[in-house]
Amino acid sequence: MQLIDTHVHINFDVFQQDLASVRSRWQEAGVVHLVHSCVEPSEFSSIQAIAHQFPELSFAVGLHPLDAHQWNSDTGDKILSLARSDSKVVAMGEMGLDLYKADNYEQQRMVFEAQLAIASELNLPVIIHCRDAAPQVREVLQDWQDNKGKKVRGVMHCWGGTPEEAQWFIDLGFYISFSGTVTFKNAKLIQSSAVMVRSDRLLIETDCPFLAPVPKRGVGRNEPAYVLYVAEQLAKLRGETVETIAAQTTQNACELFGLII
Repeated sequence: MQLIDTHVHINFDVFQQDLASVRSRWQEAGVVHLVHSCVEPSEFSSIQAIAHQFPELSFAVGLHPLDAHQWNSDTGDKILSLARSDSKVVAMGEMGLDLYKADNYEQQRMVFEAQLAIASELNLPVIIHCRDAAPQVREVLQDWQDNKGKKVRGVMHCWGGTPEEAQWFIDLGFYISFSGTVTFKNAKLIQSSAVMVRSDRLLIETDCPFLAPVPKRGVGRNEPAYVLYVAEQLAKLRGETVETIAAQTTQNACELFGLII
């Protein structure tokens, strides 16, 4: 059984001391590939180094919406340059809108659209962070496709919205990725979304070191091996085998990110 963790942050300090052991555990769990997301350009060198240390790791480049204030005239050029120069870059992001922790909507939208433009130029998928902002993200993506005439493809990462909102993005051609939150007892809307998402639009992730799934919740950091628990929960909710979930989400990840496993 093969699994792909489509969103990790293993360059964070909490992994520095035992990354080799973390890797051994994800290999034992059947994780054959990982996509490393990016929060800000200062991470570029550390993420790139890890990607070239581990053959099974690809990465994305971008600026998180909560760091939108860091955008300047050079940021887009740095993102574009790295994406063009390194074949291990398979996506742009994470980008998007976060209206839960910040209210600088106009600034976030400007940075979001600037990165969509780069992704469109490079024909790369986007990894979208969307928190308390589903209508606004939908509006941006719809406008991008309808009025700017540019096709955007990508994934709504760490899905936390309603089934109705999930359908918005599926209709726009996006994948929906579920993290450890789908295992949380009170995450009823997320679990309902997990049931209704089409099989060919389903992805799994850890978003480690955050959001460790049950049964690891509350006992320390999250890590890529725990994506197995996400797959197991999706199988339970959808009435499928974990092998079916693993095979489908692996196929979907390969199609979206252009991976060869």
